[in-house]
Amino acid sequence: MFETLSDRLTSVFSSLRGKGRLSEEDIAATAREIRLALLEADVALPVVREFISQVKERARGEEVSKALNPAQQVIKIVNEELVEILGGQTREIRFAKNPPTVIMLAGLQGAGKTTLAGKLAKWLADQRNTPLLVAADLQRPNAVTQLQVVGERASVPVFAPEPGNGVGDPVEVARQSVEHARRGNHNVVIIDTAGRLGVDAEMMQQAADIRDAVRPDEILFVVDAMIGQDAVNTAQAFLDGVGYDAVALTKLDGDARGGAALSIRHITGRPIMFASTGEKLADFDLFHPDRMASRILDMGDVLTLIEQAQRTFEESEVEKMASTLASDADFTLDDFLQQMTMVRRLGPIGNLLGMMPGMGQMRDQVNNVDEKDLDRIAAIIQSMTPAERANPKVINGSRRLRIANGSGTQVSDVNGLVTRFFEAQKMLRQMKNGGIPGMPGMPGMGGGRKKAAKAQGKKGKKGKQRSGNPMKAREQEAAKAAERQRRREQGPGEPASPQLPPGFGGGGAPKLPPGFGGGSVPDLSGFKLPKK
Repeated sequence: MFETLSDRLTSVFSSLRGKGRLSEEDIAATAREIRLALLEADVALPVVREFISQVKERARGEEVSKALNPAQQVIKIVNEELVEILGGQTREIRFAKNPPTVIMLAGLQGAGKTTLAGKLAKWLADQRNTPLLVAADLQRPNAVTQLQVVGERASVPVFAPEPGNGVGDPVEVARQSVEHARRGNHNVVIIDTAGRLGVDAEMMQQAADIRDAVRPDEILFVVDAMIGQDAVNTAQAFLDGVGYDAVALTKLDGDARGGAALSIRHITGRPIMFASTGEKLADFDLFHPDRMASRILDMGDVLTLIEQAQRTFEESEVEKMASTLASDADFTLDDFLQQMTMVRRLGPIGNLLGMMPGMGQMRDQVNNVDEKDLDRIAAIIQSMTPAERANPKVINGSRRLRIANGSGTQVSDVNGLVTRFFEAQKMLRQMKNGGIPGMPGMPGMGGGRKKAAKAQGKKGKKGKQRSGNPMKAREQEAAKAAERQRRREQGPGEPASPQLPPGFGGGGAPKLPPGFGGGSVPDLSGFKLPKK
């Protein structure tokens, strides 16, 4: 999703970097390339025209002409305009003051309404809500059964009084579901309605009747992100026939060009609220316009990655990982296996790498990441004994053959893993003991203290060195002998008397400079200001 658009925009901005000033020709050429990139991504022509007009107007303004780096300012402008087209701010659900909150799903058949209903229910349940799924799609064959299966996977109850397959009144089912939710203490009701292969009057009328019967707090228009330019026409038809408050995009993980997402929001004026990014029930979240714009411009989506980690990991697990990295003990293969397992819980490695800034330029390598390689690494480590995991240096030739046979891999695979692990262990040890050469020590890892102590030791040794001049060497030896004699005469039990500077001896008052004695004012008669 958005890969074509992202690649084109990245190439456009790379040609701008390094220019001290942008001429009118540079701005026109950049606008032309951005226009082609948007059109290739299936963005509607009216949206492209307005977007390019805004970018060109701002690019000619003072914020670019007076900038130290005009290219970065143009990228900033494009990013801000993308965020504006995608909705500006994140839109969240408006919960009813008096539960239950009724959410109605509408859209064409095949857009993924039933699956999205289950994902939305699980997402709400994870936030400590008590949702209820309602099977009001009584037209499509086995739609009721599908919703029941999805509800069971999401551990959310389903209200399905009618068998479906053309039997039952969907309006009455929707009306009864609200009363059923009140009795069962469900604070959210999600109504799955019927769709058609195309927009027709019967479907619109049925959706409008359900809307009038239950008066939903939110109506979500579910649209397939792979539908292309026709998404705009369908969205406008539903807006005129039924009306809706927000849009939910499905199949964002497909190979769609992404134009539908950029076009629907701009033409209908309705924000995109949710995005479905995979087949699993957990592949669903709020749509953040700023984060999506960052991903389109290959700036990454680190915030989503952090939120995903917070939902996946317990705080104790994160603290344990941090303490392992910061401890003085060497990083072991057991630690590596544990952390690799934690990272895999976040999802496919390719998706995680795609959220990192600059990964668009390495898309081929990211797409070629094989999850089976991680399985082989785990199998190799698990085929080792506890002693071998703690100290891989003991793994000799015969042990490597045994590990390879036990893990179903080759000896070369074991050799490669052990070699790469030693390199990683060495780098981590350098970071703990003062960092990579030329870099300061990592905070909290103790490297700076060791380095400072070592430097102080060298400095102390240097101060005790004997002089190469024979006369100075004899003077140093005589001074040391006199100091030893004085200590012997003083005795072990007597504290050494402090040697005060001249004028402070005998316990009397200190001698002050002339003119400062007896509390009188100092004599300044001979004082002159220096000449300029």
